[in-house]
Amino acid sequence: MRGAGERFLNTLRAFCRRETGVAAVEFALVVPLMLSVYLGCTEAAALLTADRKVQSVAGAVGDLVARSNKTISQGQLEDYFLAATSIMAPYDASTLIQTITAVSVSDTNEPTVLWSVRYENGDLSTTVADHPKESPYNLPVAMAAIATGQTVIAAEVEYGYRPLLGIVFKEALDLNRSALFMPRFGGTITLN
Repeated sequence: MRGAGERFLNTLRAFCRRETGVAAVEFALVVPLMLSVYLGCTEAAALLTADRKVQSVAGAVGDLVARSNKTISQGQLEDYFLAATSIMAPYDASTLIQTITAVSVSDTNEPTVLWSVRYENGDLSTTVADHPKESPYNLPVAMAAIATGQTVIAAEVEYGYRPLLGIVFKEALDLNRSALFMPRFGGTITLN
């Protein structure tokens, strides 16, 4: 009986001293963790890129409208929305919603909606439930102070981002960005 116990202990000691296969075991333990980190970084980078593109869309369409001289037509707005939509490439732009709102700031710093237009799924709508004509508009206090007695062009963009792989981020994320501009030629930009 004593011989069997000694043999077992000797075998156990020899097993503990052996180093063959250690690297393979360590590799097998580390690979899932490293793959998770790599895929997570890939998805996070894609999400950040999409978010930057959404911000660029808001800036581009708002800037184009703010460059209009006194009037802008619905056809011009649609062209601007289409041009800004192309910024989202290579991402799918089917969930992109763009809204432009002209906001008048009174001499008492009260912002109200002059007009609002939304572009969604290739359709231009001059009726925006979120911003009905002559309703109050929530402008940042600093912007309202700068624009007292003038007009502000507010560009808002919403985008439903779908993860590339769905491993780290499993559900769609809503990205919302906005940009504010003063009309380049001053005064009010009217919608025809």
